[in-house]
Amino acid sequence: MTTTMAQALNAALRDALKDDDRVLVFGEDVGTLGGVFRVTDGITADFGEDRCFDTPLAESGIVGFAVGMAMGGFRPVVEMQFDAFAYPAFEQITSHVAKLRNRTRGALSLPMVIRIPYAGGIGGVEHHCDSSEAYYTHTAGLRVVTPGTAQDAYDLLRDAIESPDPVIFLEPKCRYWSAEDVTFTRSGPAMDQAVIRRPGKDVTLIAYGPMVATAMETAEAATAEGWDVEVVDLRSLSPFDDETVTASVRHTGRAVVVHEAAGFGGYGAEVVARVTEQCFHQLHAPVLRVTGLDIPYPAPKLERHQLPDVDRILDTIARLQWDDTPVVAGA
Repeated sequence: MTTTMAQALNAALRDALKDDDRVLVFGEDVGTLGGVFRVTDGITADFGEDRCFDTPLAESGIVGFAVGMAMGGFRPVVEMQFDAFAYPAFEQITSHVAKLRNRTRGALSLPMVIRIPYAGGIGGVEHHCDSSEAYYTHTAGLRVVTPGTAQDAYDLLRDAIESPDPVIFLEPKCRYWSAEDVTFTRSGPAMDQAVIRRPGKDVTLIAYGPMVATAMETAEAATAEGWDVEVVDLRSLSPFDDETVTASVRHTGRAVVVHEAAGFGGYGAEVVARVTEQCFHQLHAPVLRVTGLDIPYPAPKLERHQLPDVDRILDTIARLQWDDTPVVAGA
């Protein structure tokens, strides 16, 4: 069935609500309006205000409320309306959501999902387009996942809701309207497993969330340059699937990591470090990155300069030392 990512997320929420009476959905405007991006469209009408409801404009309160509900046996799924809107809740997330299991020596867990529409590509102003994944992946005690396809949106959200751990669920806003055939049988890979979206033999493109589609487009364009590009979709940012990623890089001998977030201190730096440490003797060139700029998110008219695109990625692939001729000192 051809389904957009937003529709796939809606279906995942509906199926979770049907299957488990402990699941609750709440956040700003998720009720009657159906959310800014209509991900929760019709859910309140079909399941009632006891299962899907609006909250005050208070992100810290939303997450704190969810913490208490999860401690009481519910499985809350909360929405932070936009990525940068989540920052007022950051203290709740880092101090309580991530640490409660450890604090109670395993006596309490927090099976909750924090949905965050994130990243750019929609012409939004600041506070509405931010790539905050590194903040969450640096926080031990959280699972962090992000779908790059509509199918993964359904599968990953169902898995996240059933997880005994708190999950930060990053939804790429610019892909909400991308559509593909989706099956609702949950036959995909495990939540913490990366997948190879396109096999290749010359270089591995490592991407996640909104950049998966861009990486796939780049791989097709690269054929004109004579490069056979393999694309790895991380899906899970924390925990990290070392096995799938390093196997791909050992196979191709070259790698490029792509993400929208700023390069300095970005998530890609961790990926580069892990790949270099584990694949050093198989690498034909240093692992490179294509990232957003090290600036606050720009105005909508300048957004295209911020986002990695096919040309920037191809230019980076071209820098991967394809000439195997040894470099002569002083030449």
